[in-house]
Parts: sequence; C-alpha cells; structure tokens
Amino acid sequence: MLFKNYQVFVFDEKSGKKRSFTIKSSLFVYLFACFVMVAGASGYFIQHYIRTKDIKNDLILAEREIEEKESRLVGILAELEFLREDINRIRQFDNQLKMLVGEKTATEESYIGGIESDEFKVDMLPLHRQELASRKILSYIRDLKKDSQLEEIIQQDLIVYMNESTQKLAAIPSIIPSQGFITSRFGHRISPFTGTRKLHKGLDIAAVIGTKIIAPADGKVVFAQSDGAYGLSVEVDHGNGIITRYAHMSKINVKRGDSIKRGSLIGLVGNTGRSTGAHLHYEVIVNGVHTDPMAYIIEK
Repeated sequence: MLFKNYQVFVFDEKSGKKRSFTIKSSLFVYLFACFVMVAGASGYFIQHYIRTKDIKNDLILAEREIEEKESRLVGILAELEFLREDINRIRQFDNQLKMLVGEKTATEESYIGGIESDEFKVDMLPLHRQELASRKILSYIRDLKKDSQLEEIIQQDLIVYMNESTQKLAAIPSIIPSQGFITSRFGHRISPFTGTRKLHKGLDIAAVIGTKIIAPADGKVVFAQSDGAYGLSVEVDHGNGIITRYAHMSKINVKRGDSIKRGSLIGLVGNTGRSTGAHLHYEVIVNGVHTDPMAYIIEK
C-alpha cells in the first residue's frame, strides 16, 4: 500500500469545483524520507545543543574552582613567607642576645629559600602548574617546620644560658644612655674639624644641655674628670673587657671608684671639649677595640 499511487482531490467551497492530482509512490516515499531525516537531524542538533550547554556550564564551574584554588594557593604562600620573615627576625634577635652574652653568633638567616612572588601570581598559575606549585609548598612547609624546630631548640638553650648569666647580662650596656637624636653613628666619616675621613669611634646623641645621662649597665667608674678634646667625661668598666665612655658632659655626678647600677645617673649632657654643639658622645670599647654601640642596644 505504501508504494501505490495516490489521487488527491481539492474542493473549492464557493464555486463547488474540484481539482485532482496524482502523487506517485516514489515522490511520497521521497517526502516521507525527507521528513524522517529532518526530524532525526533536528533531534540530533537539539540533543547536541543541550549537551554543549551542559559542557559550557561545567567549564564555567571548573574555571571558578581553579581560580578559587589559585587564590587560596597564593594566600598560603604569602602566609608562609610572612612566617619565614618572622623566624628570621627572631633569629636576628637571638644573634644580638648571643653577642651580648658573649656567645658566637650565627649570622646567616633562615636556610629556607624564599618564594619568588612573581612565580606564583594568580595570572601565572595555569592548570598544568598546580601540581608543581603544590609540591613546592609541601617542600617549603617541611623546611619551615625544620627551621622552626631548630629555632625552638636555640631559644631553649639561650634561655638556659641567660638564666646562668644574669650578672653578666646586667653588665652589658644594652640601653641607650641618653634621650635625644642620633646625629652621627659609629664608622668612618668626614671630620667636621679636619675635613678628612676618619673613624668616628662612638655614637653622637644630640640633646639639650642638662639632659640626663644614665648608666646602660652595672659597672665601676674608672675615670671621671676633664679629658682634653673629650671635655668632661666618664669611663665605666663593666667587666669582661667592656668599657663605656661618655664625653662632652656639662656635669659629672659620679667619682672614680663608684660602683653603679644600670639606670644610675652619671651626669648631664653638655658641650665641653672639642664639640660643635650640645650632645653626648658615647663609646663602647671591648678588649681595647672600639665597637659600634648600636650592636649592644636592645631598647632604642
């Protein structure tokens, strides 16, 4: 029946006329096949569109997840870098304390290599680098853990040593002897008197005449009088080869042979001797060698 010819009649309601035409079976089959193909193609494209839309949504969600992971990764790296800097600051403080109590210092900073900030920016972390970054973070954390454990041991040893060295620490000049502005530090400079480069052996602290000068540590006064270019000056022997000197004073409040404690009044700031203005010239001499006073000052 499907492959027979078909007679089709068309009636006109107004005129009552009718027309007819014949549809051959081959044409009917062709039209039916076209209909089936169009319906099948439409179904395929609709299904493909839906699947493509789902994939697109999945990609958007995946991109958001990657961005969130990258952001968290960069945040972790930043926190780890801050922690490394904190450990290095603690180590520097340890070194300063060790120097004060006469122990050898370890001048190196944390052995952990830092993280290059540009290497882990969000816009520089494609998906294929996620595994590499994660491995580097794990390695960094392991090194940081080792470093923190080592620092804890150092801190404990230092506490024990400091508890055993209370008297020795009391004789270390660890506070600044007068309040004012530091106008010249220890080191080579151009002399205001000769115009030549020479070693400035101490620390110059500019202050108003009459400002108090206090002892930065326990000790014994070994000199207290006028001393040429130094003007009115005082020297204090703190033991263990450490001597401090105070120059250009306006008044001396101690005498030779006095035993003094940290914070005791030594005298007053002045402008005596070879001086260009009111200030305290402060020196630290260790075993006969002039040393930077700032290396000993903890409380600035």
